[in-house]
Amino acid sequence: MRGFTASLLVLSVWIAALGAVPVLSASLVPAPAWADDGDGGDGDGDGGDDGGSGSRSSGGASRGGIDSGEADSPRAVIQGLRRLFRGQPVEPQRTRRRPAPQPASRPERAPAEILARGLTDGQTTALVAQGYVVLERADLASLATTVRRFRVPEGTTLDEARATIRALPGAEAADFNHYYRAGQDSMAGVETPGTAPACDGLHCPARDLINWPTGLGGAGCGASVTIGMIDTGLNIDHEVLAGADIDLTRIAPEDYEASAAIHGTAVASILVGDPRTRVPGLLPGLPLVAVDAFHRASGDERADAFTLVRALDHLSGRGVQVINLSLAGPPNKVLEDTLLQLTEQRGIPVVAAVGNDGPQAEAAYPAAYDNVIAVTAVDRGGTIYRRANRGTHVEIAAPGVEVWTAASVKGARWKTGTSFAAPHVTAAVALWLQHDPMLTPGEIRARLTASARDLGPDGPDETYGHGVLDLGGICPGQAVFLPASAE
Repeated sequence: MRGFTASLLVLSVWIAALGAVPVLSASLVPAPAWADDGDGGDGDGDGGDDGGSGSRSSGGASRGGIDSGEADSPRAVIQGLRRLFRGQPVEPQRTRRRPAPQPASRPERAPAEILARGLTDGQTTALVAQGYVVLERADLASLATTVRRFRVPEGTTLDEARATIRALPGAEAADFNHYYRAGQDSMAGVETPGTAPACDGLHCPARDLINWPTGLGGAGCGASVTIGMIDTGLNIDHEVLAGADIDLTRIAPEDYEASAAIHGTAVASILVGDPRTRVPGLLPGLPLVAVDAFHRASGDERADAFTLVRALDHLSGRGVQVINLSLAGPPNKVLEDTLLQLTEQRGIPVVAAVGNDGPQAEAAYPAAYDNVIAVTAVDRGGTIYRRANRGTHVEIAAPGVEVWTAASVKGARWKTGTSFAAPHVTAAVALWLQHDPMLTPGEIRARLTASARDLGPDGPDETYGHGVLDLGGICPGQAVFLPASAE
């Protein structure tokens, strides 16, 4: 056997000299390390905030009938020699690359759970007798109602459970415990990192695009307005946010893994970032009440409908006057009724991102609800963001491509997505409320859309809505009408 091995080695060298096969087996040559092809980042440890992609790999067997995983085995060498002596060409063997990691599961809803709003204690007791289990109860003090999260009995489908609860007399709403995600698309981050020019305070392209009032102080255009937002966690110790008036609360079950402070930090920086830093916010002098309603599970970062309803009640109870929702997901009756109560009864305008599932995707919620201001994203030239959702519900566009924001730990970076367009409109709503705090959500919507600069086809359309946000360079209510010039 030892003599055969030596002869085989000599023969292999001789054949290599003739250029038929390489001398060295693939196992003797250092192979390049397989790496994740993510967003380059800015050195803050984010590891690819809101973007990046996995490496591409080639799978399957190599040509010549030898599996690429066996390319450097003795059996593979012998088979190659046999092919050579039969007069068949020997092709170089390919080393199998490690497959790219599969994307994390992104379920639409929590398994075996139903939400119910407005049930009486007697109705709840009757459901428990049927095998339903109350997992959690939330008394929404500011909205004067109760929401319960049930686990459905074994053998009962979610559709059957929802129908059962909806049939109860006086029950306000019941639905699945749907999931919502920040921006709806985890791949909607930086598209061309490092290619855009540095944003220069009030003169940055995003503010120029919407004609943000020039020379505006941190307090905006008048009396203080409290802004609310529901998002992921945010880093209130970041230099961009450390000086801001931020009230941060996490609302989620204690056993849930906390969300990362990436998306929320970026959105908050657009709203209230310190003007002395690299990321000056639109309204740095106004108070911000932020709720982290997200958690992580199996690589997926999401908020469930039950937690969102609790978060909305918290914001209402803290007296916020406008709410930013840079998140999206399926329609949900419990969430819809809660939002309707906020806008119609509490008079709180709600601004939401339309989502980043692409122009052919179905409408995402809560932006698609009639009482919510739906915001899409455009670049600095007014061109629509290619992955923005479209539809008749789209109302207004704002800067959302390569927006300069705070990174999660330190420094700043570019972000892209409808999530980062929404806070521009939320800040504009705050300015209108400073001008007249008695304006209703419907009246504010009318003012925003009437003053929008039309883009695309004439009039409202499914891509840009009424056009891009335009504040005319002045505080609301300060327009000056010049007399017509003499002929």
